[in-house]
Amino acid sequence: MINRYTRPEMGAIFSMQNKFSIWKEIEVLACEAQAELGKSGITKEEAAWIRAHADFTVERIDEIEKVTNHDVIAFTTNMAEYIDADVPQGQEPPSRWVHYGMTSSDLGDTALSYQITQAIDIIIADIKQLGEACKRRAFEFQETLCVGRTHGIHAEPMTFGMKFGSWAWALKRAQTRMEEARAVAACGAISGAVGTYSSIDPFVEEYVCEKLGLTPDPLSTQVLARDRHAQVMAALAVTASTLESIALQVRLLQQSDVIEAEEPFTKGQKGSSAMPHKRNPITAERVCGLARVVKSNAQVALDDVALWYERDISHSGAERVALADSFTALDYMFGKMQWMLDGLQTYPAKMEHNLWRTRGLIFSSKVLLALVDTGISREDAYVIVQRNAMKVWEDIQNAVDGPTYRERLEADPDAAALTQAVLDEIFDPWDFLTRKDVVFDRLKGLEF
Repeated sequence: MINRYTRPEMGAIFSMQNKFSIWKEIEVLACEAQAELGKSGITKEEAAWIRAHADFTVERIDEIEKVTNHDVIAFTTNMAEYIDADVPQGQEPPSRWVHYGMTSSDLGDTALSYQITQAIDIIIADIKQLGEACKRRAFEFQETLCVGRTHGIHAEPMTFGMKFGSWAWALKRAQTRMEEARAVAACGAISGAVGTYSSIDPFVEEYVCEKLGLTPDPLSTQVLARDRHAQVMAALAVTASTLESIALQVRLLQQSDVIEAEEPFTKGQKGSSAMPHKRNPITAERVCGLARVVKSNAQVALDDVALWYERDISHSGAERVALADSFTALDYMFGKMQWMLDGLQTYPAKMEHNLWRTRGLIFSSKVLLALVDTGISREDAYVIVQRNAMKVWEDIQNAVDGPTYRERLEADPDAAALTQAVLDEIFDPWDFLTRKDVVFDRLKGLEF
């Protein structure tokens, strides 16, 4: 991922320095396990020497790999240079025990699992922070009236706080998915060439995994099955979709014809090089755009599941790009969404104004029920309600200052059964919201 969309903590996880540091720790732990087991010949003193002297540099590994064309061999070669540098002349090199009985995937896959858990922990923290912000702002706008829209068309009254509340619940589901994905991904394998433990005792795998907080794979062929990674990437993709959904709402609310809310516009910010009046929702658009990257990378992970026999490396290059990019992009998206929703500019007066822009049409469902209550069939009541509604729609479409929906009903003899008292109740937007506190009471119990 390019630096523009990389936050330091996540970027560090997918740096070569961090990757090789995890590789070093796995190799050292494997040596310590072999010494503890006491079967391979390595002594505890040699394991301690390896622990004290093992090191590497990314630059030297890159230099060696240009010759070996094999990153693991380049790494172990460089590590051996450090381990054996101060060994007294004539003494056997302790580095001979590094990677003993292991294959490249034992090191690479186990390290990748550990990197994934590191990255998921950041994403989970991101989710919790944004979820708590949405919950807080939901109660801030619990009593702020606005119109609900379906298909982009005014539907019925609601409160603006319900938007934040729905986002909070979506983020809670995202947290659950990421926690489940972490449990699946937190798996290591040090089982040898095709997973038979032919040259390494299962104790080594158990020892290393325990130290890293991983679970040994029960049967790992030569690699960890990539359905584990696919589940992680799917969880990332769904989470990205959730952020995209929220960002899209902000974009819609910021339209000039709506302008009920907008993302922060900071001092000195410019909206357009040609049109100085513009205040564009560029951050929300950026989140929507990056969501496409994360979602598309989930397909890469699904394609990586099918490998030849016990392994091939068709997955390797693809997942090195896709995994790092998805985690990095999603973490960046969370940072932007946190900034956006914490500072979201809201305009309750405009919400109230928009509520009445359709001249009372949003109360049609209440009119329908009220007419049914007078004894009219639902079918006949629907005709009355729609007939008057369509006349109001026509006025609105043609920018004609015609009667409101209530005024048309009052003038319609077929709706004469609706008294003024009943109409007063029908055309009160808060009458739709007598049970709204049910959803806010539920929200009180939401914890991240």
